[in-house]
Amino acid sequence: MIMRPLVLLGLLTLALVQAQKDPHWESGRSAIVHLFEWKFEDIAAECERFLGPKGFASVQTSPVNEYLAITSNNRPWWERYQPVSYKIISRSGDEEAFKSMVSRCNAVGVKIYVDVVFNHMTGNWDGVSGTGGSSVDTYNKGYPAVPYGSGDFHDTCTIDNYNDANNVRNCELSGLHDLNQGSDYVRGKIIDFLNNLVADGASGFR
Repeated sequence: MIMRPLVLLGLLTLALVQAQKDPHWESGRSAIVHLFEWKFEDIAAECERFLGPKGFASVQTSPVNEYLAITSNNRPWWERYQPVSYKIISRSGDEEAFKSMVSRCNAVGVKIYVDVVFNHMTGNWDGVSGTGGSSVDTYNKGYPAVPYGSGDFHDTCTIDNYNDANNVRNCELSGLHDLNQGSDYVRGKIIDFLNNLVADGASGFR
């Protein structure tokens, strides 16, 4: 009598483990390509010209949402990792271009996975705005395009002890304002962003 429930439990566990490893790619395809910093139009063309015909399964994009336009450093790649809002507008293109890319890539069997950033927002910068023109008050943790204010972040502290889980989870990495994901409001904004990406055709996230 004990054996039957154990067998059922084992089968259920196996099914769950296999499900989490399913990449949801089209049958017969493999490999994901990270087209770092590519424009959406160029990704779509690459899907149609090469990735689809050659059997590639998916593309990972750079972050697609609005981030700081850091002109003082000649627009470095890492500005993409300093979000200003969850609007889809970056130097890769706007939301319509994103949806077009997803549609064109999917049509040739290639899925789109988006690199998402929601651990933090920006660091402190003078005289900056977002890639979509959104204003930001970095020193006061003000991000009106979300909107987030200072109460949506952890207190300012620096990660200085990687053996302390609390320090790592709740302090700032390289001065980037750390979002309080214990807040229902913050989690709701993140969920809305992810749901919008799914509605636009994204197959998953990194």
